Amino acid sequence: MEALVIGQTPNPSPSTPLADRFAARGIHYGWVVVAVTFLTMMVGASAVGAPGVLIGPLQREYGWSVAEISAAFAVRFLLFGAVGPFAAALLNRFGVKRICVFALVLIAAGVVGSFWMIGLWQLFLLWGVVVGLGTGFTAMVLGATVATRWFVARRGLVVGLLSASVATGQVLFLPAFAALSEAWGWRLALGLLLAMLALATLLVLLLMRDRPADVGLLPYGATEAPAEAPQSMSWLESLIAPIRVLGEASRSGAFWVLFGTFFICGATTTGLVQTHLVSICGDFGIAAVTAAGMLAAIGAFNFIGTIGSGWLTDRFDSRWLLFWYYVLRGLSLLYLPFTDFGLYELTLFTVFYGLDWLATVPPTVKLAAERFGPNATIVFGWIFFGHQIGSAVAAYGAGLTRDIYFTYLPVFFAAGALCLFAALAVFALRKVRSQASAVTA
Repeated sequence: MEALVIGQTPNPSPSTPLADRFAARGIHYGWVVVAVTFLTMMVGASAVGAPGVLIGPLQREYGWSVAEISAAFAVRFLLFGAVGPFAAALLNRFGVKRICVFALVLIAAGVVGSFWMIGLWQLFLLWGVVVGLGTGFTAMVLGATVATRWFVARRGLVVGLLSASVATGQVLFLPAFAALSEAWGWRLALGLLLAMLALATLLVLLLMRDRPADVGLLPYGATEAPAEAPQSMSWLESLIAPIRVLGEASRSGAFWVLFGTFFICGATTTGLVQTHLVSICGDFGIAAVTAAGMLAAIGAFNFIGTIGSGWLTDRFDSRWLLFWYYVLRGLSLLYLPFTDFGLYELTLFTVFYGLDWLATVPPTVKLAAERFGPNATIVFGWIFFGHQIGSAVAAYGAGLTRDIYFTYLPVFFAAGALCLFAALAVFALRKVRSQASAVTA
């Protein structure tokens, strides 16, 4: 607890009773906002991951093919990433608290509506569009906004924690979803998700604040109040700004290298493993609850791996880190088809692959910051969109492969080869001599 008060500075204006109560316990209110944001992002991510246990139940109840269900879920992945660059503008325009409440309510509306769906088009609308839009507002751009506004010191740690919440949330609750789905049906399993959404909404309403000045504080570690961004632009102009930034960034070869490698990252993580691992294990006679437990373990090891990657990113060349991350991930994906999916082999895969799940995020963020300066946050939003395009392609492609060949295994060979290609592609980026801009990350 003592470490939390380092960097706390005199208030720029009178503090509020809420901030005073935490300050009396030696806690800067920024850490409270981080905790609420962590929960919000984790719950939003759990809505992204929940369909991983729904493919089988939906197939049995409605008779839809794996490819059809996967296509609907692929739309969710696309919107989860596409919203990011525009979410940054809306967060600045309307505030973190309002956008978080809107996003959580939108996700809940999509989940509730799915209880009464009768056609495939409704699955596309509710889980593809509605849930996809809602979760997009709770993705990594939200974490970057909170870290930037509330922290000067330890910003990297905060970014690492909030990045880990996304990947961890996508798989952490899957065992509970799977157990409830098998025992009581998939609708009751989604009831747990609704309860989590309600809890997150309540805490956002009670504890979330948009800026440190709202509770009479400076950002953690700041010595003076930050300059306020001008609000002269209309909301429409704010939404056009990310498109302008994309036009500028797309003229850079570095953008396309980062976009392409993150495309491969998404295809080989959330698109393939997160969406289909439960179904893959089912082909080998492994119970859904057991397979979901593997995904939860991958999420736990990812939490360690992502934070550790942030620590390494501060100390080593990000290109070499990405090289090894993609090589090791590729080898783990190539290894799995040669196993008999026994306990020892799956445990080895879970640990090895889990540590590398989203370890690519911190070095990718740093490389974007070094090359795109003040526009790095919006540019990373577009790079993250590449990640989600890869997720969508792999989610649909793996399902289609399963329908055609009655096995998922060819996809693992393709995914492993893509990772090895990404490992070599990162060296198309030249090393930046000045590392000062990396602090922005």
